[in-house]
Amino acid sequence: MKILLVHKFFYVTGGAEIFFFETARILKENGHEIAFFSTKNKLNKKTKYERYFVKPPKFDLTNIGQIIYSKKAKQRFAYLLDDFKPNIVHVFGIFSHISPSILETAKERQIPVVMSCNDYKHICPNYKLFHHGELCEKCRGKKFYQAILNKCCHNSITYSVASATESWIQEKTNMVRKNVDLFLFASDFMAKKTELFWGKNSFKWQKLVNPIKINHLKNTAEIGDYILFFGRLIEEKGVKELLLTMKNLPKIKLIVVGGGPEKNILEKTKKELSIKNVEFVGEKWGEEMKEIIRKSRIVVVPSRWYENFPYVIIQAFMMGKPVVATKLGGIPELVKKQFGILYDPQKEGALARAINYLWQRPQNCLKRGKAARKYIEKEFVDEIFYKNLMNIYNGCLSSNKKLRYN
Repeated sequence: MKILLVHKFFYVTGGAEIFFFETARILKENGHEIAFFSTKNKLNKKTKYERYFVKPPKFDLTNIGQIIYSKKAKQRFAYLLDDFKPNIVHVFGIFSHISPSILETAKERQIPVVMSCNDYKHICPNYKLFHHGELCEKCRGKKFYQAILNKCCHNSITYSVASATESWIQEKTNMVRKNVDLFLFASDFMAKKTELFWGKNSFKWQKLVNPIKINHLKNTAEIGDYILFFGRLIEEKGVKELLLTMKNLPKIKLIVVGGGPEKNILEKTKKELSIKNVEFVGEKWGEEMKEIIRKSRIVVVPSRWYENFPYVIIQAFMMGKPVVATKLGGIPELVKKQFGILYDPQKEGALARAINYLWQRPQNCLKRGKAARKYIEKEFVDEIFYKNLMNIYNGCLSSNKKLRYN
């Protein structure tokens, strides 16, 4: 089978890109021919398909037409379709950078399209259902002007007007739903939230949990001497709340791995409050990151937004570590009680109690970590993901008999 994978970034910036590249890896290893469509960037991985890639528009009002409906992207995508002749198109993130115009091109050629949603951009102008420290669903019912009133996109009127306009026109024209055969969600939560915005029977969807390459190193049990946060340092990740919590847990050390726009603010807060038990170590990757996880006792995921499928949880489980996380979004679908502790971020002291409970029970940490590792080995192996993905692809192909490319 020939499969065309589409995503706005062709280098790793977060979990969405890991999902994209892992999908490509598994398909290639199972003998499928894969092509890519993305945007140009000096950080991109090398591929022979980069000649088809498009330059992303600058996100402002002068480029709103290209953001909503890129004729250039549609043209370049058409060239790739006609040259590669895929059986199916699998779209990941396309909004703003590529635009849904390419979906029409596939539909014109009667090629089935599946779309994996890793964030809420299909229903929310700012991707997150979160702004200025609060969860938000004010745009439900096509009330995208709320994004402008609340300046929910980068706290900017310009960005918010552009994003609200993009969402309003795409919803008004039904540009996405009418051109996608099947939507894929890694969590039931995101699927149900989408139904609230779009209507329960207005689109077809299936659940497909994201894959991850499982390391087959022996799961060496270790009771670490610190707790760990790793990820991008942005408001919705809840790192500030975790930092303030650590002031009340002076005997427990926290290591923070990652970079981002809040890094300087967080380090300044640490200094001003004289928090001695937190260490910021910057961004880490590969084997060095695995070693940091392995030597930790607990991984903390204090997200304040509706996370869909946090890869940090799967990475922690893979290394045999229990997780303390908020009971928001798709997180409860991953963090069962035998793998860690969920807490309510609205309850004062809940995070501290959850961390302290596990910290004081090192053998319980080991037990939960081992259970989490077994869960990964059972549910996230390549074979299961590949089988589920092929069932999805074949289902779309069988329901779309009039294919141009066979």
